[in-house]
Amino acid sequence: MYDLVSIDASKLSTRQINLRLTELIVAQEEIEIINPKARHNIIVGILEQCNITVRGSLGYYCASLLDGPSVVVEGNSGWALGENLMNGNISISKDAGASVGASMRGGNIYVGRNAGARAGISMKGGSLIIGGDSGFLTGFMMQKGQIIVCGDVGDAVGDSMYEGEIYVGGDIASLGNDAVIVDMTKKELISIWNKLEENGIGKQPDFKKIISGKKLYHFDKLERLEKSSV
Repeated sequence: MYDLVSIDASKLSTRQINLRLTELIVAQEEIEIINPKARHNIIVGILEQCNITVRGSLGYYCASLLDGPSVVVEGNSGWALGENLMNGNISISKDAGASVGASMRGGNIYVGRNAGARAGISMKGGSLIIGGDSGFLTGFMMQKGQIIVCGDVGDAVGDSMYEGEIYVGGDIASLGNDAVIVDMTKKELISIWNKLEENGIGKQPDFKKIISGKKLYHFDKLERLEKSSV
C-alpha cells in the first residue's frame, strides 16, 4: 500500500514538476498534483505504471508520450491531451481542447464532456471515448484504433482515414473525404455499450459506424519496402 504524495504545482516551474514526478514514481504509486492552474507540458514522457490525479485543469500538450500511467484529470484540458499515448489510461472529467489523442498508438482516453476539433487526428491505435460532442475533422487521417462519440460530431468526420472505426451516437454534420457509414452488428453495438458502461456512461445511443471507403489510397498495392521483403 502506497501513501498519497502531493505536488503543489503553484510553487514549481514546469520543469520542476516533471522532475518531481520522475523522482516520486520510483518510490510511489499514488501521486496527486494540486493547483495545476492549466499549466502546459506537464506529465510527459513517463514510462512506468503509476496513478496520477490532477486536482484541476491542464493546459496544452499534457499527459503526452506516456507508456503505462493512469492519469485522472478533475477539470478541463487544452490542446493535444494524450498526444502519442502508447499505453495506459487518461480520464478527464470535463472538456478537452483540439487534437485530443493525436497520434496515440495504444491505451485509452476518456473525455467526460466535449472535445474540440481534430480529436484522434492521425491515431494509430487505442480507444478514444468522448462522452459529449466532438468538433470538425474528428478522426482526420486516423490509421487504426477506435473513436466513440456519444453526442454529435462536426463537419468532415473521418476525413482521409486509412483504417479504424468511428462510432457516433448523435448527429453527423458531414462526412469527410472517403469516409462512409456502414451497418453495425448487434455484437458490435453491445461491445460499444459495454465500453461506455466501464467508463460510467449509462446511456446506450444507437450508434452509426464510420470507416474508410479505401478509395483515396492504393490499399491493394504493397509499399516499396514491403515488396522488397516478399
